[in-house]
Amino acid sequence: MPTLPKGMYCSTCRAFPTTAACRGATRTNCWRARGSKSPPYKRDASDFVLWKPSTPDLPGWDSPWGRGRPGWHLECSCMIEKHLGRTIDIHGGGIDLVFPHHENEIAQSTCAHGGDTFVRYWLHNGFVNVDREKMSKSIGNVLLVHELLKQASGEAIRLALLSAHYRQPLDWTDDGLDRATKMLDRLYGAARALSEVDASPDAAPDPDFIAALNDDLNTPKAMAALFELARQANVATAEDDKRRIKGTLLASAALIGLLEQDPEDWFSGNSDDGDGPDPAEIETLIEARNDARAAKDFAESDRIRDELSAKGILLEDG
Repeated sequence: MPTLPKGMYCSTCRAFPTTAACRGATRTNCWRARGSKSPPYKRDASDFVLWKPSTPDLPGWDSPWGRGRPGWHLECSCMIEKHLGRTIDIHGGGIDLVFPHHENEIAQSTCAHGGDTFVRYWLHNGFVNVDREKMSKSIGNVLLVHELLKQASGEAIRLALLSAHYRQPLDWTDDGLDRATKMLDRLYGAARALSEVDASPDAAPDPDFIAALNDDLNTPKAMAALFELARQANVATAEDDKRRIKGTLLASAALIGLLEQDPEDWFSGNSDDGDGPDPAEIETLIEARNDARAAKDFAESDRIRDELSAKGILLEDG
């Protein structure tokens, strides 16, 4: 039997059947899949550290197992019990934390609390890549929200993040952020088309939209339902239909933090981000484009249209 390092107290969960992503595979094979070997002092590959020994230069506390500090997995279980209770509704984290971190959390918390359920729902997100390269501090390509807000509105950033299912990898690019802004142009265009009617007072989110979110937060499918409502808004003629569609569209979008502005503010660039173009400048450009079209100077007209588009202003010619 291998000897455990002094001060290290391990717990085996061989008899504890966790039900995370490694179901159906041995933990030894899971270690191999991660490119790691089970340390030789472990009795079983599923053993994990509860109390790690500390040298004099490291933080530590006296314990029956010697001076040391909580193991990595134990820290999370202790914080959850102290601040949230024995059972929590949602626990999130990156897909790389499923094994061994979250499996070990389940084992130690469930065993410590007499078999009580530890977490009701686990949400593991895919990695965010930047231009097909993993986002990492060491690489220096970490994206910060306050920097992204210089490129686009907060709603566009939100929509770009929602464009992929949370469990799937997300490749973040400037083009993707531009697409998200254009998608919002379509949604706000639909809302503007309904501006002459009031939303139905008893409006509720679209059933297909809700069904998609209830299906493991399937945001791409939910967005498809939202754009179907936008399509209906653009072709509706009866006032009752317009009122119903407007109410359903706004109620659905509100659940994911979209369409929070007045459509005219959105298209004028006078958004809540406080960083939009000057309305007077926009009016001058629109007038110049109208003059160019009247003079059949279509090259100049297209140039001004592209300049306005770059500022987030979408013109719809009749």
